[in-house]
Amino acid sequence: MVLQKIKAAISPAFEPFGGSREGALRSELESALASRSGLDPKVVDAVLKVPREEFVLTKDKPRSHEDRALSIGNGQTISQPSLVAHMISSLRLPIGNERVLDVGCGSGYQAAILSLLAKEVVAVERVPELLTQARSRLAKLGYSNVSVVAAPEDCLGFPSGSPYDAIIVGASVPAIPQSLLEQLKDGGRMVIPVGEKKRQRVATVVKRGTEFEIEFGLDCVFVPLIGPEAWQPETHRGTSEVLQNSNDRRLAR
Repeated sequence: MVLQKIKAAISPAFEPFGGSREGALRSELESALASRSGLDPKVVDAVLKVPREEFVLTKDKPRSHEDRALSIGNGQTISQPSLVAHMISSLRLPIGNERVLDVGCGSGYQAAILSLLAKEVVAVERVPELLTQARSRLAKLGYSNVSVVAAPEDCLGFPSGSPYDAIIVGASVPAIPQSLLEQLKDGGRMVIPVGEKKRQRVATVVKRGTEFEIEFGLDCVFVPLIGPEAWQPETHRGTSEVLQNSNDRRLAR
């Protein structure tokens, strides 16, 4: 039943081609998305519309349709598509009129998916080489509602563009940063990996006036977010992957 629902959300132009390698690879990605429960069909459609092969290193293009994290250089990764779909679905973007902050832009893959679901995406990246590449790539591919900006040195996110309807963070933090909470609109949602460097859980935060509802879900592993209220720079190699599923709810003030 889940597979049927997801296939119904896929645009005809992206249906697998009979017997072709491209079709087989896309079918593999479809199966990976179908195996994950709770995905928004609109998000699944957006994931399948974005050409992931344009966002990976040349040597990894043959593996771009695999549901796995891949290196993009500079110690950073492009997350597995099913995990990206899960996190974006958790934002619950309702009508396509939202402004979304994407922290840790990397190659621009997640920002490209978000651009098909939101009115405007502000993508923040601290690594100059990745920032330049992502900005050029997204412009070339026609994702005109994405702005790629340099990460401020004194804070996380991009406060000058706030408030945002939703915030998604593609790297891990030791605790939920107050500075990002302050950039959320009332009623806004943030999805962020929280925990130790080698193991985190995906937290979904909802702002309710002066309070924040926090739900912890998937166990995962992301590269560390560098900056104030996050981690200090160091030489590291990382990935982003799902470990298992778990849930916990909390209320913070």
